[in-house]
Amino acid sequence: MTNTGIQIIGTQRSGSNLLRVILDQSAEIASPHPPHILVVFMPLLHLYGKLDSASYKTLVNDVVAYVNANPVPWEGVLLNADEIYEKSTRYDLLEINRLVYEQAAISKGAKYWCCKSMANVHYATEMEDFGLNLKYIYLYRDGRDVACSFKKAIVGEKHIYHLAKQWSEDQAACLKLRASLPAERFFALNYETLITEPESEIRKLCLYLDIAYQPDMLKFYDSKTSKLTAAAGEMWSNLEKPIISNNTRKFLNEFKGNDLEIFELVAGDILRQLDYELVVQNPDANLIDADHIAAYDKENAILKKETLLSARQSDLDNREAQAKILKEIKERSATILP
Repeated sequence: MTNTGIQIIGTQRSGSNLLRVILDQSAEIASPHPPHILVVFMPLLHLYGKLDSASYKTLVNDVVAYVNANPVPWEGVLLNADEIYEKSTRYDLLEINRLVYEQAAISKGAKYWCCKSMANVHYATEMEDFGLNLKYIYLYRDGRDVACSFKKAIVGEKHIYHLAKQWSEDQAACLKLRASLPAERFFALNYETLITEPESEIRKLCLYLDIAYQPDMLKFYDSKTSKLTAAAGEMWSNLEKPIISNNTRKFLNEFKGNDLEIFELVAGDILRQLDYELVVQNPDANLIDADHIAAYDKENAILKKETLLSARQSDLDNREAQAKILKEIKERSATILP
């Protein structure tokens, strides 16, 4: 393998795009906007049957088409499906993911490629078994603020119960991974510290990665990649601005009704593990009983539909090409599989 991989893990809406574009300012790191190859295609692998030369080639073609349709283009990176197929040493989605990201590093002449698909932590066992020998950056943020951010985003869950459950599960997976790895392969980075002490934290991260710290890394907002990302979606608009150092504890003003109580009931243990203080004393455990959860499920589905209906049309349009590819994959498979 010609380049070393960095995998950012945690939960989206935790400052991961901020971290990605900061890292991408280094000549030693290629950190393109993620198409979420593993998260999208792992659940679809059964549609390809047993991977042999023919089905693997189809998978390569589909993944490359999907990456090329990313809402934020991979600037300067030319992905050729035939080349990736020829370079493959085994028929495996993880091989495609590696080769795609390696191409980003090769195109930039970088030491590292960096994948910001944070939910890849749930495929950590597969990545470790594959032998990628990744360096992990665990970026974590107060889950209550993560929930506030997701409530406004075009993606993700929308009810506070589901947001708390997802955040809690993601952090638990990251902490479990940390316990299984040597220290030199795992770096934990707290979002609240990153935005209040950015130079100090990025210097520490550069030291961990054995790369040179450059002051321009914190001028990410002037970069082309930041401007391209901000233009591709409303939820990334802050990338055109300097770091917002007081972007914390928004949940105290934005949570409504029982939101805070429900979140802390579901995720309180993980909040404590990550040194976040709980606000609610003696929460009502009945708020997460079976009947309440069934009602939350229905409300979550409604809220997700409402979010898409109220989304900016350009945001929906930017996602249409990838959605079309996935639809074609499923329709094609439906005509082939018994």
